[in-house]
Amino acid sequence: MPVTEYLERNAKLYGDEVALVEYNPEQQELGRVTWKEYELIQPTDTQAYRREITWKVFDEKANRLANMLLSRGIKKGNKIGILMMNCLEWLPIYFGILKTGAIAVPLNFRYTSDEILYCSKLAELDILLFGPEFIGRIENIEGTLHKNTALIFVGETCPTFAEDYRVITADYSSTAPGIEISDDDEGAIYFSSGTTGFPKAILHKHRILMHAATVEQKHHSTSKNDCFLCIPPLYHTGAKMHWMGSLVSGSKAVLLRGTKPEYIFKAVSEEHCTLVWLLVPWAQDILDALDRGDIKISDYHLEQWRLMHIGVQPVPRSLIKRWLEYFPNHQYDTNYGLSESIGPGCVHLGVENVHKVGAIGIPGYGWECKIIDEQGNEVKQGEVGELCVKGDGVMVCYYNNPEATAEVLKDGWLLTGDMGRQDEDGFIFLVDRKKDVIVCGGENLYPVEIEDFLMKNDRIKDVAVIGLPDKRLGEIEGAIIEVKEGMELSEDEVNEFCLQLPRYKRPRKIIFAPVLRNATGKIEKPKLRKLYGQEHLVDFENQD
Repeated sequence: MPVTEYLERNAKLYGDEVALVEYNPEQQELGRVTWKEYELIQPTDTQAYRREITWKVFDEKANRLANMLLSRGIKKGNKIGILMMNCLEWLPIYFGILKTGAIAVPLNFRYTSDEILYCSKLAELDILLFGPEFIGRIENIEGTLHKNTALIFVGETCPTFAEDYRVITADYSSTAPGIEISDDDEGAIYFSSGTTGFPKAILHKHRILMHAATVEQKHHSTSKNDCFLCIPPLYHTGAKMHWMGSLVSGSKAVLLRGTKPEYIFKAVSEEHCTLVWLLVPWAQDILDALDRGDIKISDYHLEQWRLMHIGVQPVPRSLIKRWLEYFPNHQYDTNYGLSESIGPGCVHLGVENVHKVGAIGIPGYGWECKIIDEQGNEVKQGEVGELCVKGDGVMVCYYNNPEATAEVLKDGWLLTGDMGRQDEDGFIFLVDRKKDVIVCGGENLYPVEIEDFLMKNDRIKDVAVIGLPDKRLGEIEGAIIEVKEGMELSEDEVNEFCLQLPRYKRPRKIIFAPVLRNATGKIEKPKLRKLYGQEHLVDFENQD
């Protein structure tokens, strides 16, 4: 069944219970209120930095949007984009799109105008809903979007080139539109990128979304009494599919805007959160703040917090050892996944296997895994090969890209591009990436993009960008730069040149040295990582 039926079930069974809370401690710190009363959203009187909606209101908002879209001729096969920061409107909009039978297309909030334009055309967007943070970026491209994509603004002051979400949905029915949706209908497109950094549009059917919801609920035993704290962005499959466990169980979730340790503790304490998904940097920040005494566990109500889990990047043993010293009663889990496998869960550690921290785990609920060599044959246990996964969560295809699809889908198996090995107990450890991707604080960075930019500097002869291990961020971008003979270039000059890049793409470490290439001209990045990564090296498998 489609996940929309869970929303309708929850609206009937738990209609007056809180489904979602938007929690913004920064608003309280600043002593100001920026939110207004939106239709069907009830701010609380006592906490101006907090908004909530019930399951009934959640479903009604989704229905209003769905009925409005249907009135405009939206039907199965149409694509509706979402470009918004985490907020209370995000998930009702997502489900409103799904209820029409159309395809929901979340976009990365880090995208530049050019990237938004590229993805809009690649996914063939018919409508794009966007938030106030993106007015400038959308204004730059609004006349060149795919088929003059209709623009709907979700916020306070609507720009002249868009329609106001609140106004155009106000008069539509809040009852279900009654569109029949099957498990084999296409439901969502998420964006990923290959080694070149150009986004690929990943197509998923409704049965795949349903599989992800079931996997999350099973892995973490999410119950009606749980409360999930969601911090990562909802455009990403990771955050959304972890939240799907709350959808299945009919339990409350909190959308936290901000990642400061005190914000996380405050949200857990005041909202009685029991499940928290963190990235390595956020967990590291919490531990460092506790070590310094900046925050104290005794100042908060954290007794109900039962599970901390981490995904996206390797997790050092030392971090979890420190965590359990502060929180000895916590369960811990690691989740591995890709957008092509509908986010986290195709491999997971399991709360009962904390002694295996360092591994990404074992096949998840409803998943199979194998490790293969270049010829597609399974390697012997302990040998390194490419990790492949198979299950109901594997994508349909890369939309409009059959060549790329054929490269990664083989007889129902998804080739992940990650190199791993399996120990004697069947636990999988990642050892390297076949794809040239740097994971910095949970964000994928693509070296080719940064290398191409740096080569625009007329004093640079050659450049290679590699990932250097980092205690807090997992990896940082290191640029090995070979300067043209007879020329000089300083680190400050490189940093100034890189101000033209988005902040998250700027190299954090500059190394002036020859760029090693093999006989065919390919950069020998493993050698470069070995040469220059030692001072940053963190042994994620053996560190204590």
